Amino acid sequence: MGFLDRVNGLLRPLEPLFLRLDKVAGGRLAARRIREDMLTQPRTRRGFAGILWVLAAEIVVGVAAVIIAIVLTVDGVQLHWAVWFRSIAVLMITATLLYFAWRASLGFYWAYSRLRLFSRVFPVVTLVIAAIPGLYPLWMTIEQIVFSLLLIGVGDILTGDAMREAFPKPVKSDAV
Repeated sequence: MGFLDRVNGLLRPLEPLFLRLDKVAGGRLAARRIREDMLTQPRTRRGFAGILWVLAAEIVVGVAAVIIAIVLTVDGVQLHWAVWFRSIAVLMITATLLYFAWRASLGFYWAYSRLRLFSRVFPVVTLVIAAIPGLYPLWMTIEQIVFSLLLIGVGDILTGDAMREAFPKPVKSDAV
């Protein structure tokens, strides 16, 4: 039994709550799931394993940013409010992406779609903001670049042949 299977087992009692959250996040496609045989394909499973590892690295990057900000503040360094906002935002964004990845690994098309969209949008936004002179200290700019590169890796996995085959775009008649 893999890690994801153990997590799913632990969270199973909360599934009614997650299904409600899915309705909010997934809209009209909230209930659409891919075929079980596509979900259990080894390439699909490896893809999700890779995505979860990359997002775990994103959590480490986000926690490191918060720790650095705390240490600098304790040492008397005055940090711009944008540093605190960005540090917290990275953790919240990554937690949301982890939720999307988990739901996509269960076959929910909406979660795959959102994860794929955000793995394309967030790196661009992050890099544009990082390019604003003087907004962030050098260490935060480096953190943003690392965040973006990791998220580009997630996007690369999601747009690979195995994932696109497993999660075909729904046609109008398939939409719930």
